[in-house]
Amino acid sequence: MFRHRAIIRWILRCVPLIAILAAAPAYAQQSLFENVAGSWSGGGMMKPSDGPRERVRCKADYTPKNNGQSVKLNLRCASDAYKMELSANIDQKGTSLSGNWFESQYRQGGSISGKNVNGLIQARIEGETMAALLSLQTKGDRQTVAMESPGSWVSQVSVELVRDK
Repeated sequence: MFRHRAIIRWILRCVPLIAILAAAPAYAQQSLFENVAGSWSGGGMMKPSDGPRERVRCKADYTPKNNGQSVKLNLRCASDAYKMELSANIDQKGTSLSGNWFESQYRQGGSISGKNVNGLIQARIEGETMAALLSLQTKGDRQTVAMESPGSWVSQVSVELVRDK
């Protein structure tokens, strides 16, 4: 009887460790990109450098590639005065992100670098004439995006997106 209890106590002590080890490979292989696949839409505010804040509407399409370790992003946003059409290719290796982007309305492009830690992306976006810091968080069917780019034609953007059904 004593030996039976000792085995049960040993198993119960090991359960948390087993659960962590079992989840770790699955978490390491799962990328944020699998969680964002599909279409998202929503709105928010943007602050042009030469005027007051404006309402903006956005639509994003995410297409994961390479087992969720890469994503193709197409993003369209518009306010009453501005329109933006951006495409990006982003790769994730561990928590590190890298990639490139191109905006077709203003014909600008550049690089993306950053981190994806627990579903929070913090990235730097650079081009020939601009640099921006981007924060993107996905929780279920909601996504929050904030960008700051002092001195650029759009100095601030904050957008909330919802997964399209």
